[in-house]
Amino acid sequence: MTLFTHQAQNQLKRDAPLATRMRPRSFEEFVGQEHIVGTNKALRKSIQANQTPSLILWGPPGSGKTTLANLIAKVTKNHFSSISAVGSGVADLRRIVTESKDRLGMNNQRTMLFIDEIHRFNKSQQDVILPHVEDGTIVLIGATTENPSFEVISPLLSRARVFTLKPIEENQMGKIITNAAKDIDRGIGSQMPKLDNDSMKLLIALSNGDARIALNALELATISTEPDTSGIRIITKSKIEDVMQNRSQIYDKTGDNHYDTISAFIKSIRASDPDASIYYLARMIEAGEDPMFIARRLVILASEDVGLANPQALSVAVATQQAVHFIGMPEGRIPLAEATIYLASSRKSNSANAAIDEAIQDVKRIPSEPIPLHLRNAVSDLTEDLGHGKGYKYAHEYSGHFVRTQNMPKSLENKRYYKASDQGDEIETSKRLLKWWGKENKDNQ
Repeated sequence: MTLFTHQAQNQLKRDAPLATRMRPRSFEEFVGQEHIVGTNKALRKSIQANQTPSLILWGPPGSGKTTLANLIAKVTKNHFSSISAVGSGVADLRRIVTESKDRLGMNNQRTMLFIDEIHRFNKSQQDVILPHVEDGTIVLIGATTENPSFEVISPLLSRARVFTLKPIEENQMGKIITNAAKDIDRGIGSQMPKLDNDSMKLLIALSNGDARIALNALELATISTEPDTSGIRIITKSKIEDVMQNRSQIYDKTGDNHYDTISAFIKSIRASDPDASIYYLARMIEAGEDPMFIARRLVILASEDVGLANPQALSVAVATQQAVHFIGMPEGRIPLAEATIYLASSRKSNSANAAIDEAIQDVKRIPSEPIPLHLRNAVSDLTEDLGHGKGYKYAHEYSGHFVRTQNMPKSLENKRYYKASDQGDEIETSKRLLKWWGKENKDNQ
């Protein structure tokens, strides 16, 4: 390494964002994730004994995945190679594998490969390192914000331990911020920032469990605040609001948070909880979720979960989809909220969904019988001679526009698919069917 290169690297370290400069140098400085790297935890002990297994670190942004990998690199005696799946490919992986084999053969030293955002590697790219993880040439540490069950190939996943990292807790985030504000060597202690209780709480809240966001916001707030006569920079709530603008939303339109949030939204409506439903709607809107995706889910829910207990619900949901498409956002949030509250507050019934699912199962498993002759159309002289339409009773010619007939194939004569619930409009529906057919049509029969 030349003197110039050494000076350049030192300058980069000094100019790096606060979150990078404050990365813990030891497990004693590491804050959070006690459930996996606490003093007596198996992972911590295996790292210190230089027996680290291949790992997949799964957690939200800013929870310490890269920091933990760097700590493992410092503690372990293995050679450490680090790449990001964003800017690397098969050629990089093959090069590292070749170097790892040489290193193992010449120095009897294994290579620890850290792949940041491993979920961005496709199956073929992950396959490249699989045999070398299996034979121990490489110890893999993969970091991902996505569910590894879906994003990491099964053979690789079976050869690695998955550790789930949690968002940084509020008290832990406070400690991280305080350490950075006081540290003179790596932090911003020399600039003497001072946060009161309210500004600290706001910074913690807006960072949403992401230490990287919290520290970088703290640095920006500090350098944009003029010192007072004693050199202290008072970081106010308004300054935190200014540098943060909006609360960081942990959300990915194609990842776990997308599916988890829409799931919470749908299940809250199904549970008839309008407040929780509106909250999750707000989270999706603030995170930039596609409003038409939300509207489509409301249309599905209106049929699947509200159903015939309130048939008007489907009309409301479809009208909402049309309204959102017509007016766009941000005004589209209002009909979305209206439909959400309406559906959450409605009586619920899944009788239509249950009926069609059961009927489809019978269609699949029971041989199709001929359709009863009286229900067939006599579209020609031949079909009329065959008895098509013979004996058909036209309902409108009878009192009450109803006449009892047998319309099922013979093997299903007594089969009932529709079982009315005891909710909303279906109460009257059940009474009407009982009058017509002389049998109960309730879901508890």
